Amino acid sequence: MDSAAFFSAFILLLMVTDPFGGIPLFVSLMKQVPRERRLRMIAREVSVAFLVLVTFMLFGGKFLAIMHLSQTSLGIAGGVILFLIALRMVFPRPEGVFGDTHGGEPYIVPLAIPLLAGPSALATVLLLVARSPEKVWYWVAALFLTMLVCALTLAFCEKISRVLGEHVTTAFERLMGLILTAIAVQMLLDGIREWLLALH
Repeated sequence: MDSAAFFSAFILLLMVTDPFGGIPLFVSLMKQVPRERRLRMIAREVSVAFLVLVTFMLFGGKFLAIMHLSQTSLGIAGGVILFLIALRMVFPRPEGVFGDTHGGEPYIVPLAIPLLAGPSALATVLLLVARSPEKVWYWVAALFLTMLVCALTLAFCEKISRVLGEHVTTAFERLMGLILTAIAVQMLLDGIREWLLALH
């Protein structure tokens, strides 16, 4: 096994999914879920995200070709989604960052998609396979390990938040909102620039 390639992919996927930076988001979501359902919800959402990313890893290139979609359009769509989420973090509403969810519990959206299996993660798995298609099972294993870290972070996010304190967590959430806004704008600008270059 090419351990260097495996750990390189794992670190890359971990940076893209950013479970540690998403702790304030996870805490906001967990508050809406009864305690006895949280582990089941975490397992469901992480499993959905993993299946979506694996499917996209194996068949994403063909799907984009069939639908006549480009990675540029994927990046622009992701920027719009992140921008809307970031605005809710910077300017919170009484119903929470993500508004009302399915029975007070996130159901696939927004936790599995786009927080875990977002546009950046989708583009990353496509890139890994495009660079070294013969190592696809390395990438699947790295993705599995990444999703395991995400699941553990979700499971312990409230304890981590309690250690930091509510005020620190709230301030960090606002900061993450600003950072997400910048990332979303950058994704939109990159997508628009690539689209304009493609016109020439």
